[in-house]
Amino acid sequence: MGLNSGLTEEQITLRETVRRFAEEVIRPKVKELDEKEEFSYDITRQMAEMGFLGAFLPEEYGGSSLDYVSYIIVVEELARIDGSQAATVAAHNSLGIGPLYYFGNSEQKKKYLPELASGKLWGFGLTEPEAGSDAGNTKTKAVRDGNDWILNGSKIFITNASTDITLGSTILAVTGEKEGGKKEFTCFLVENGTKGYTAKKMTGKMMWRSSNTSELVLEDCRVPSENILGKVGDGFKQMLATLDNGRLSIAAMGLGLAQGAFDYALKYSKERKTFGHPISTYQINAFKLADVDMGIELARNYLYEICRRLDRGEKITKESAICKLYCSELAHMAANHCVQLLGGYGLMKEYDAERYYRDQKLLEIGEGTSEIQRLVISRAIGCYDV
Repeated sequence: MGLNSGLTEEQITLRETVRRFAEEVIRPKVKELDEKEEFSYDITRQMAEMGFLGAFLPEEYGGSSLDYVSYIIVVEELARIDGSQAATVAAHNSLGIGPLYYFGNSEQKKKYLPELASGKLWGFGLTEPEAGSDAGNTKTKAVRDGNDWILNGSKIFITNASTDITLGSTILAVTGEKEGGKKEFTCFLVENGTKGYTAKKMTGKMMWRSSNTSELVLEDCRVPSENILGKVGDGFKQMLATLDNGRLSIAAMGLGLAQGAFDYALKYSKERKTFGHPISTYQINAFKLADVDMGIELARNYLYEICRRLDRGEKITKESAICKLYCSELAHMAANHCVQLLGGYGLMKEYDAERYYRDQKLLEIGEGTSEIQRLVISRAIGCYDV
């Protein structure tokens, strides 16, 4: 059906604009930033100026008012060149801005969203050392103290949470017990610089080395009640809704990486010759490329359709899980075939294939592992009684 089949003229123009930006601004710096494990304030500033950091926010908050397909195209085209920059945009919009926009009150939106659309960042503190897939095992606690809440606990692997331009993070905490003994969860807006709150950059990553990943520690951190997101006890529901939407941006990252790896492998295989012929002419290689191209076509058409359903207000829990699972595993296949087609060169840092191979792995883990996506889907089709 082609890259731009079914898109509006505005969406096609947007893709061309983002692709040109990624090729001209990001690509020349990718290897250096990856090697240094360095977050780029310059690229992030330019992405903010392009409107990427407030992609789907209304103009009243300084956003670009993009529909969800258009936002996904932005993430996809960035990921085609560099997963790190795509992660900065995807996490900021889906996990940072999303909860504030969908669940925040008018005062919270007016206070934070204009800054977050214009260049500041916000994190989403869910994962803990002992609570990843099992979010219900969250240990971070919040205890009421007059008009304030005292938070104690820690979070780990939180994107965008410890840069110099980070305003704060949404923190999921246990605030009590519901009937039947189940934990009650509430989300709090915790600003960087709050006493008792520490955001520390994590280093030594295999992937997304130039995105910011953080460890958060809360030690008797005092937060006023007006920083509660929504109402007390709404946290788990907010978290699930956030992940539903966020999985679409992770899917876009998988789709973009698959496209980038495919483009790279196809170009190389048509130039590289063995026994007098381009290696693309050998059926075993041609079939690898055909499989990836087929997967990209299917992934793009399904992902865009689910984004349109989201814009129409439809529930997409099962569908977003399918998107995330399929696109992340497609990225795995594409990156693996890319390395294989390049042979020994695919193992060298000089070639993009090596980075594609590293970056794709997180897509099968972050925002719900592939195993969790299969659990979500199997529940939706009635495999379990719950």
